[in-house]
Amino acid sequence: MRSIRRVVAVGLVGGAMALTAACGGGSGGSGSGGGNAAKADLGAGAAAGTASPGAAAASSAAPKVSQAVVNIEPKPGTVDVAPDALKVGATGGKLTTVKVSDKTGAEVPGTIAADGSSWTPSAGLAVGSTYQVSAMAADANGVVASADSNFSTLTPTALAKAADNVDNNATYGVGMIVSVNFSKDVKNKDVVAKGITFETDNGTVVKGHWFGNRRLDFRPEQYWKSGTKVTVHYRLKSVEIAPGVYGTDRDEPFTIGRSQISTVDAAAHRMTVELDGKPSDIDITSGSPEHPTWNGTMVVMSKEGVVRMQSSTLPGMSGSPYDLQVPHSMRLTDSGTYLHGNYWSKLIGEDNVSHGCVALKDVEGGGESTSMGKFYAGSLVGDVVVVKNSTKKETLDPANGLSGWNVPWSAW
Repeated sequence: MRSIRRVVAVGLVGGAMALTAACGGGSGGSGSGGGNAAKADLGAGAAAGTASPGAAAASSAAPKVSQAVVNIEPKPGTVDVAPDALKVGATGGKLTTVKVSDKTGAEVPGTIAADGSSWTPSAGLAVGSTYQVSAMAADANGVVASADSNFSTLTPTALAKAADNVDNNATYGVGMIVSVNFSKDVKNKDVVAKGITFETDNGTVVKGHWFGNRRLDFRPEQYWKSGTKVTVHYRLKSVEIAPGVYGTDRDEPFTIGRSQISTVDAAAHRMTVELDGKPSDIDITSGSPEHPTWNGTMVVMSKEGVVRMQSSTLPGMSGSPYDLQVPHSMRLTDSGTYLHGNYWSKLIGEDNVSHGCVALKDVEGGGESTSMGKFYAGSLVGDVVVVKNSTKKETLDPANGLSGWNVPWSAW
């Protein structure tokens, strides 16, 4: 590790010389003439090599060398430096000043440790940039040492996409979970998670949870409060997502709308919808005993309108085959659970006859005035749908759709 030490000299001791001018007596004498003679004598004395006491003291004083040593990594002239590789430290003394600036002159914020032994930048440096570092440290006697360095950061070999499920300035339901999917396996999960932050206008705290090596979901502890304004800040340009692969920076604002939480009671064939706390009941049918609906908390992932549903796509399907154009379809899970309209069954509100979905009364092609038509029109992506009393024994995987509300906050 290379360090550069500067020596600061201690001050010089200076002597003072006093000049005395005497007035000449005698008639017709000139005062200015006497003064000139005295100056001439002083000049001759100085030319003869007469040394003052102050000059002698200065020549005998030795410059003091600081016991402090400033250490900077990377060394001057280093190239292809990782954004997190900058280190500034001091031994034999304490850092007093550290200045790091990029090629535009903008300073990099950072903090000197309480014991003065190191300096840490507030965030990683930018890739593809150059930096100048100047640092100073003082020893126990106050004598200062300094060091400088300059280097350039690496240029990424590739970029990894971080795609999420929110649109700029869109409005979502109170159960909205922001799900980020990376195009490559993530190497440094903690660092990547810290590079995605949530700014809220009411102080709502948001945390992330990893599902595998490519998916990171974010939510608050409880459902969002209606009206919350949120901005997601992606600061991944200088974060190594995979070996040699970095991300990008962007901001995504969105808003939380009114509160709608729907609770499906599979045994009663009813769904209670609480719209801003006001309940109403709707007849439904859910999964049959052969194909029961998942129990648990789900979130509307997308509103897809008319969706073609075929029995041939359902593993282990029993009963009569079907191929239907299903109206007002809203997806609840990746595995194919929907909340949708139903125009072919006469048992809605009386029995569970679906292949795992939750269905409301509708007409072919979808009607605006039907139960499902009205519910669909008033729904948002991010609305909460809770299913209870289904006969399904398996537990809903929290990674199946936006089902992370089934994970306790302590484990999130």
